[in-house]
Amino acid sequence: MSQQMAESMVGAPAAMAARQEWDLAAVIDAAPLREAPFDHIRLDNIFPADFYRELLANQPAANQYHPLFHRDAMTAEGSSTRMRMYLYPELLWRLPRAQRQIWGKVAAALMSKELELAFKRKFRSALEDRFQMAAEDIPLYPIPILVRDLPGYHIRVHSDALSKAITVQFYMPSDNSQAHLGTVFHTTRAQDGTDQPTAMQFLPASGYAFAVRKKESWHSAPKTTEADGERCSIMLTYYVDKGHAAKRRLQRLGIFFGKYPKI
Repeated sequence: MSQQMAESMVGAPAAMAARQEWDLAAVIDAAPLREAPFDHIRLDNIFPADFYRELLANQPAANQYHPLFHRDAMTAEGSSTRMRMYLYPELLWRLPRAQRQIWGKVAAALMSKELELAFKRKFRSALEDRFQMAAEDIPLYPIPILVRDLPGYHIRVHSDALSKAITVQFYMPSDNSQAHLGTVFHTTRAQDGTDQPTAMQFLPASGYAFAVRKKESWHSAPKTTEADGERCSIMLTYYVDKGHAAKRRLQRLGIFFGKYPKI
């Protein structure tokens, strides 16, 4: 697929919907790489307009989610403000038929090798510098989740654990009223006034992705309020699979039987 065609697809989501097409890898390929404050891409028109409306109308019920017990996500009472639902294809049978059909398409795209290769192409320089091998040869394992952040959620400045190679988030608000809730990229973790933050606006069918680097890929999320309501998104994390292949697959099997990891 040519660069010109990919750009046309990103700029015309309605036409894509009419043709019943959705090429997420092409969206990644078309996004320009930004090098400051670290290698990342901003994403717009991730989903065709009609398809996005279907996603919003077919959000899974709250009882399909389970809590994530991260220190920044915990309330004073001990409950979690981040709820998640794994988007592994084999878990979607629990959903009503209409939800199963549309989220099945999303799950298949997120778990596809084509998408992984698109991200590896985009972040080739950062990945090869970190792992000292060709990007295509870096063993990765994608873990996609649906996320509901409840009022009070936030996360402090961090660069992500080095068990991760690529972090991706697709925002899913219904309108522009939560624009101020986007992830913030930082130039430093230091609290000395030298930081130059850049906010990713939390807008419909938008998002970001970045290559994880030690003491470089600094980012945070602002604390949400009752007035903000829930913050919904899709998280896709590519974990380093070398030396952890059995663990990842056993964890996935455990999730199928309802044994969820705490973090």
